[in-house]
Amino acid sequence: MKKQNVRTISLIVCTFTYLLVGAAVFDALESETEKRRWEALQDAEDMIIRKYNISQEDFKVMETVVLKSESHKAGQQWKFTGAFYYATTVLTTIGYGHSTPSTVGGKLFTMCYAIVGIPLGLVMFQSIGERVNRLSSYVIKAVRSSLRCKRTVASEVDLICVVTTLSSLTIAGGAAAFSKFEGWSYFDSVYYCFITLTTIGFGDMVALQRDNALNRKPEYVMFALIFILFGLAIVAASLNLLVLRFVTMNTEDERRDEAQAMQALQVAVKLEGDVITSNGSILSGYEGHDGQSLNGSNTSSMCSCHCICLNGNRLKKNQYKLRRSPTHIRQLLPEVVPMQDLNYDYDTQSLHTLADRGTMDSSYMGVDMADMGDTASMELRTHTLLKRNVSLLSIRI
Repeated sequence: MKKQNVRTISLIVCTFTYLLVGAAVFDALESETEKRRWEALQDAEDMIIRKYNISQEDFKVMETVVLKSESHKAGQQWKFTGAFYYATTVLTTIGYGHSTPSTVGGKLFTMCYAIVGIPLGLVMFQSIGERVNRLSSYVIKAVRSSLRCKRTVASEVDLICVVTTLSSLTIAGGAAAFSKFEGWSYFDSVYYCFITLTTIGFGDMVALQRDNALNRKPEYVMFALIFILFGLAIVAASLNLLVLRFVTMNTEDERRDEAQAMQALQVAVKLEGDVITSNGSILSGYEGHDGQSLNGSNTSSMCSCHCICLNGNRLKKNQYKLRRSPTHIRQLLPEVVPMQDLNYDYDTQSLHTLADRGTMDSSYMGVDMADMGDTASMELRTHTLLKRNVSLLSIRI
């Protein structure tokens, strides 16, 4: 199994295991508290109904009025300042839910706006994160050069430490400011900053929702927007170093596999068909391109007849050429001649006929016709090779 597939399966298993563990922990931490709060609310509801002698229907109406008026207590949400704050939460995918469009036009425009704005925001924050990492590497290099360190280049570990420090300082500073303006505890402010910068955006705690702050405190609105944008850029820098580096490992493995495959193809040579050795013997048992064994008697097969003229020394020389330069293989391949063009008679005149037709170029094979002579051993080898009906000698790269 490929390394990429193993990594993907491992990630799926780890993610679902992490979800199961998280569900068990949240169940143990929150379920009892939720039950007690529900019982307390039910007791308060019964008390109000008995005290003011109202029906269940009237109580439901009063409950709806309270819930619907909650968002209006912070002032107008859809003036330009509040609308800009809403657009920021859409583009950054925070989605507090403190204000939502109620008209059909507003809902339709929100979807269209998010389709374009979310990819634009992701690319922008990713680009800012890369610039932050580049600036951090320059600063680290300058500091190490001033200190005359031997190693001045910033590593990934150094950059991770820098962006982690910046993220911690951003959350700590923002928590102090929100604790002052919103009246939250410092821990709740840290919680709000973390939920905001990770774009979780539960909406249980939302800034700029008290005392009509959207319209009366422009400096606070500016600070909140700058905090969101700058903090998300720092988080993007962290993701650029951690998450994206891990994600690109699959692509790197695929490229490495392709490079290894190409390298193997360049050096691998596979012989198919009957192989003629330097001593004139034939090694059978290989298969040709048509997938059939060469030991058969297919009369329509092809025969590499030019190999009959190779003696031991010339064959070794050509084998050396094949090993030396794979690009010369096509030039060194013997010409393939159909069987019907050959004379099966035990007669050397057929060989001279083929030579006259240009099918036995002596310079092509590296053997002169005069070297053949009238020796019985060469003629006997010729006759034996023709009778074996050699299918094809092919060299694949």
